[in-house]
Amino acid sequence: MKTTLVTLLAAFASHSLASAIPSTSNLVPSTFHARQSCDNTATSRSCWGDYSVDTDYYSVVPNTGVTREYWLTVDNVTLSPDGYSRQVLAFNGTIPGPLITADWGDNLVIHVTNNLQHNGTSIHWHGIRQLNSTEYDGVPGVTQCPISPGDTLTYKFQVTQYGSTWYHSHFSLQYGDGLQGPLIINGPATADYDTDLGVLFLSDWSHIPVPERWDVARVGGPPTLENGLVNGTNTYDCSGSTDANCIGNGTKYETTFVTGQKYRFRIINTAVDAHFQFSIDGHNFTVIANDLVPIVPYAADSILVSIGQRYDIIVEATQTSGDYWLRAGWVSSCSLNGNTANITGIIRYNSNSTADPTSTSTVTASTSCGDEPLASLVPYLALDVGNFSDSSVNDEVLNFEFPDYFRWTLNGSTLYLNWSDPTTLRIFNNESIWPTDYNVAAVDSVSSSDEWAVYVIEDDSGIGLTHPIHLHGHDFWVLAQDTGIFDISTTTLNLVNPPRRDVASLPANGFLAIAFKKDNPGSWLMHCHIAWHASEGFAMQFVESESSISLTMTDTDVFDQTCAAWDAYTPTEVYLQDDSGI
Repeated sequence: MKTTLVTLLAAFASHSLASAIPSTSNLVPSTFHARQSCDNTATSRSCWGDYSVDTDYYSVVPNTGVTREYWLTVDNVTLSPDGYSRQVLAFNGTIPGPLITADWGDNLVIHVTNNLQHNGTSIHWHGIRQLNSTEYDGVPGVTQCPISPGDTLTYKFQVTQYGSTWYHSHFSLQYGDGLQGPLIINGPATADYDTDLGVLFLSDWSHIPVPERWDVARVGGPPTLENGLVNGTNTYDCSGSTDANCIGNGTKYETTFVTGQKYRFRIINTAVDAHFQFSIDGHNFTVIANDLVPIVPYAADSILVSIGQRYDIIVEATQTSGDYWLRAGWVSSCSLNGNTANITGIIRYNSNSTADPTSTSTVTASTSCGDEPLASLVPYLALDVGNFSDSSVNDEVLNFEFPDYFRWTLNGSTLYLNWSDPTTLRIFNNESIWPTDYNVAAVDSVSSSDEWAVYVIEDDSGIGLTHPIHLHGHDFWVLAQDTGIFDISTTTLNLVNPPRRDVASLPANGFLAIAFKKDNPGSWLMHCHIAWHASEGFAMQFVESESSISLTMTDTDVFDQTCAAWDAYTPTEVYLQDDSGI
């Protein structure tokens, strides 16, 4: 039965399995009633039983009593996602991997078996808060040792948020070779729709294994990849090619609309190094969420999506017939690709049609490598940033060095982890001195009123690149985001319900100011989500409420067993670590 993708264990699940889920006892239990109970239907998407889109999901969570169990294998297989055959890394043999889905408040139990012959792996559940389950965040060298070849690690956590996200390997550059999959947490929404069409992955794609590209990337500029994929598929022109791997059997992503119906798409940028401007010819849409944060709906004809970001949109089928291009929309001013105009899918109004669309785009092509305008991203659940002093604002300066290969630095330090000695293990063993290369910042509360951590990342590199910054373990409030120099005495900070998310862009030669609540003990990574840059050390760790972390780690035996298996494997390791480790 372990080849089965899903086993749902409902309220009658065994006590031993349910009790293994990390506690979220500081959340309000399910006796809370946000409103009169109502069903989530096509005309009442704001409802969720006893809860609603008005519920403060940071402090309240439904206790569903449901455990959903999944099995994933990490495999090296040969696939041709765009018609070019190559060795890839895949979950359960597919790109993207199988859908993992749960309802808001459910428990997830996910068994991950590493079938690779010569490499470790780990799985990060992107954007998941991991409240009181830091050891399951999935970062080798930070929250766990890698899963060694042949070994299995079971990840267990409660989903206290809802919305659209993804899971991916956090072991070096593995996700760029296909090791990624969709994760949907069902819950209320800020606008009504008829049909949920699920996750739509937008990604770049290399015809050469990404680790081979790393040999070039780390000593020069980023490589130009050959193509891009929409939900793991696309076409590539093999006419005239003498390459035996260019077999030309690629297909376009397609879906069918019915006139008058409203469709929900969950757009996710899962690229190595790509910025997209998503659009659908002949259709506007309504944006209802960014990352795992419901927002006040706004209308758009396109959206800018940086790596790791998610946008939930509702598209109304306003046409009566025809075929229309769905466009990933490569932004060429941010990075290069060999097939920028052809990263597309198809919307059809007749499921029997096989014609290529002849539609054209009326969207003004963007040259911005940044985010959607901050003014558009208004969280529906309004939460202001509390008081903090100017002296408590932490300034992290981005620069670079070139000792043996190109490395990014934050305040003079570049991240380099020891997979065998993760931060959480050092904490559990009461080791209080961190290696410099771990790039650790302590986040502690000095009083009950000291609730907020504020960080400013300033780009002093002079290189002129925009960087998508992702924080683990938290949503953050975007206080300011601009070009130029940050000055606490003159820079205007938005403290009144600012945009809230887990990935936001650091503008080229500019700054990003963020705040997050000190409410989740653990070791949390913050990094650039351009894969080359993460491998080049663009990252730091927040060790938050260190004295409380051991108390929240419920599965220390499993943690130790994973490290013991990794230590037993490393003497025969074939491919040694040659990047930051993340």
